[in-house]
Amino acid sequence: MPGFHPFMLPARRAVALSLVCLTTVLSTLVPTPTHAQSAILEGERFHPQLGEHGMVATSHYLASQIAHDVLADGGNAVDAAVTAGFALAVTQPRSGNIGGGGFMLISDEKSNEVIAIDYREKAPAAAYETMFQNEQGEAVSELSRYTHNASGVPGTVAGLALALDKYGTMSLAEALAPAIKLADEGFIIPPRFAEGLEQSQQRLKQWDSTRKVFYKPDGSLYRAGERFRQPDLAATLERISKNGPREFYEGKTARLITAEMQNHGGLMTAEDLAGYQPTIREPVHGTYRGYDVYAMSPPSSGGAHIVQMLNMLEGYDIHAMGFNSARTIHVMSEAMKRAYADRAKYLGDTDFVDVPLAGITSKAYAEELRAQIDLDRATPSSEIAAGNPLPYESNETTHFSIADDSGLAVSNTYTINFSYGSGIVVDGAGFLLNNEMDDFSAKPGTPNAYGLIGGEANRIEPEKRMLSSMTPTIVKKDGRNFLVTGSPGGSRIITTTLQVVMNVIDHGMNIQSAVSAPRIHDQWLPDEIRIEDGISPDTIALLEAMGHTVSQQEAMGAAQSILIEDDGTFTGGADPRRSTSSAMGL
Repeated sequence: MPGFHPFMLPARRAVALSLVCLTTVLSTLVPTPTHAQSAILEGERFHPQLGEHGMVATSHYLASQIAHDVLADGGNAVDAAVTAGFALAVTQPRSGNIGGGGFMLISDEKSNEVIAIDYREKAPAAAYETMFQNEQGEAVSELSRYTHNASGVPGTVAGLALALDKYGTMSLAEALAPAIKLADEGFIIPPRFAEGLEQSQQRLKQWDSTRKVFYKPDGSLYRAGERFRQPDLAATLERISKNGPREFYEGKTARLITAEMQNHGGLMTAEDLAGYQPTIREPVHGTYRGYDVYAMSPPSSGGAHIVQMLNMLEGYDIHAMGFNSARTIHVMSEAMKRAYADRAKYLGDTDFVDVPLAGITSKAYAEELRAQIDLDRATPSSEIAAGNPLPYESNETTHFSIADDSGLAVSNTYTINFSYGSGIVVDGAGFLLNNEMDDFSAKPGTPNAYGLIGGEANRIEPEKRMLSSMTPTIVKKDGRNFLVTGSPGGSRIITTTLQVVMNVIDHGMNIQSAVSAPRIHDQWLPDEIRIEDGISPDTIALLEAMGHTVSQQEAMGAAQSILIEDDGTFTGGADPRRSTSSAMGL
């Protein structure tokens, strides 16, 4: 067996070893329940949370506790996921949301079915291709980011309600009750929340409706340690609880959204809201070293390209190359560049454009792309165009993973795009509007806010869903749920999720190590490898000698993840890149 790496988990390779009790060092805000305090091997640098009957991993400890309690009270993973989704809309308004949209994967071992719920936002019916261009035909970023027209028709309420209705056991009122209580009674602001307000204050103070929510009556910002209440949001959630999800789209909440649009020149109408429906889709499916990989289908680009990259990397002995060695990073970068080049040309909403999914995810196409990779030299991005398969993105998306002992697993990623979305609160409703319209190609060939190039397949059209990088992912082994993962991070979501999968399968890491390990990212343009702190100078020098440009920047993603061991033990990894992250087992 190759030499031991400190991130590797001997537990998945050994039989009779010494055990000790532990609690995770990365989830100190939430104490481990006594019944989940289990033995684990010594010698690990990072320790996952353990559970016998289920696991939740979210980006906020209050949401984790609430979801844990749902499972403990007999609810299933979908019940817990929907309850957590609404709770995060209260506790993390900068990213958790009811004013945005997202994607959910649900795996049911009993039926051997994996389904994908698409509740991505849609463009209003009055949207048009050049709406964010000036008279000279140039894309104007402020229009697609910080105006009322930056918002797509929100999908979160309809999507979560659909999941609960089809796959849950609780009523919507029961699932909403904890979120309503949190919004009404408030919660103590953690440091990360206060820091976010401080960093975004210039945007938040521009709108009267936003100041009412995020500023105190004396005009000052809320600080860490203070109680934060959201009475308007509590009232909105209460209306949805009493009247069902259509209240958001056709009731008082819809009228408040419509009034907000009319008062500020927005295109979204009552008809847009009333006509919104989430969609159940077939997830993208691939295989990697004998594991089945399921991830989100278009309008997410995540599933197509995580499978595409895994197909390319399957041809290398990644384990033998070594974790984050120069050679491993090199081939990962080369695979990433080719996938993102294809993303720019081919990916869009399959309700509007033909996406060659079968070709992009085929093993044969991956072999063609792999043959282009020189193991000793970086391929300049200028030499890579989209193949023929027939600036960076915000971290403020929210991902959570939940699994139970009945064989249900849920991977959910949702967003309002930027931190605090457009910065615009719907007056009287208490929630922020997304700015997902910026995820369209405002002008094909022009980068969006995050440096991602878009093409004709992702141009603005009425009622079209904008392309996304969100990649909720579930990996199965011999028909059983094995790994539940995903991440925020915009363009970096796909590569973050890729590395969690590789860290577990190729490098044998436990789930906490897999989400804590340093990450890299290459999205074709700009032509550079972005790395986190923790990659050695020697490795960087070797990469530069191969022709790579290496840029060390801030942390990437927050991959709240679950790994289910062969003996049925649930292990949870809370990503330390978000200080409020929490995994809890039962």
